Amino acid sequence: MNIKSLILAVTCIAFLGSAVAQNQVDKQGRKRGHWIRTDKDGSKIWEGNFRIGLEVDTFNYFYPNGTLRIRNVYTTPGKICNHEAYDEQGHLLAQGRYNQKNRDGEWKIFHETGRLVKIAHYKMGVRDGQEVIFTSAGDTAEVSNWTDNHRNGRWWKRVGKNGSISATYVKGVIEGRMVEYDEEGKLCREGNYKHGEKDGAYRFYEGGVLTVDENWTDGVLSDRKVLLTTKSGKEYVSVFAIAYFYPRASTRSSVTKMDGKVLACEETVEDIYSRVGMDQFITADRKNRIVAAKSCIQGFTKDSEGRDILKLDPVPAFSIFPDEECMKMVKSLQRVDELDQ
Repeated sequence: MNIKSLILAVTCIAFLGSAVAQNQVDKQGRKRGHWIRTDKDGSKIWEGNFRIGLEVDTFNYFYPNGTLRIRNVYTTPGKICNHEAYDEQGHLLAQGRYNQKNRDGEWKIFHETGRLVKIAHYKMGVRDGQEVIFTSAGDTAEVSNWTDNHRNGRWWKRVGKNGSISATYVKGVIEGRMVEYDEEGKLCREGNYKHGEKDGAYRFYEGGVLTVDENWTDGVLSDRKVLLTTKSGKEYVSVFAIAYFYPRASTRSSVTKMDGKVLACEETVEDIYSRVGMDQFITADRKNRIVAAKSCIQGFTKDSEGRDILKLDPVPAFSIFPDEECMKMVKSLQRVDELDQ
């Protein structure tokens, strides 16, 4: 036998020995030793070791291009492993522990840049313990506490760069007081909850000044008073007492109340609209920035030229020519009223 034949024979023996050594089962049909699973094209899907049918040591899973997708290092055969997940470029995406295929203990989630995105805690597949989410700059964005897959305990969330909101959750719903602070650290919102529903006082502030004062009962709005600034001073007016409002100047407005009284206000139409809320009011004329309460809209009539005019009660001293969107809204409100009757 020449030297080339001898080398070829040795190579074949080594190959056959390797093939025999992997993907074996014992007499009970349980996997043992080193295993490699490939797809129909021969690309490796996973590779690892077994002992009496249980995964042991390190198990690697691969993308079709051959790069590592998952690495599981078993500390308890077939049961508990330390897990790492990667993207196709090799960036670590997740790190944690599995216990019988359930996330268990602390888990970390990463951005492809390596930045830590989230730290969460689990108990046999169920979120349980503290969860922290981070901003792109690495600052804390949100902190919550979990029990049995529900938020339970103190919750804090960053709003913007320096603002924040906090509350207490009980079995997945807010219970008690919720507060929010703006970028300057001033209180901008506070309210009370009962079983996840607004209940009692709920207030909004602008620059530390109370602008909206609401009262709720079991999730139903009882009243909403909004701040209006007139020559005689600050006045809190119920939204249920406002019929419509419109510009008096570029930065001022006039508010007509349900009793026909007109208030000359220092706020813009947009400021007042943000306070009264879209649930009670609609923009009746976008071009002229006229906003009306839904409850005072009576339908349509026509002027001498055949143009549609919005009917309001109390009747304004001017005509309102609604745009197409307003007309659709009024017609939908009328249909709802008809169904209610």
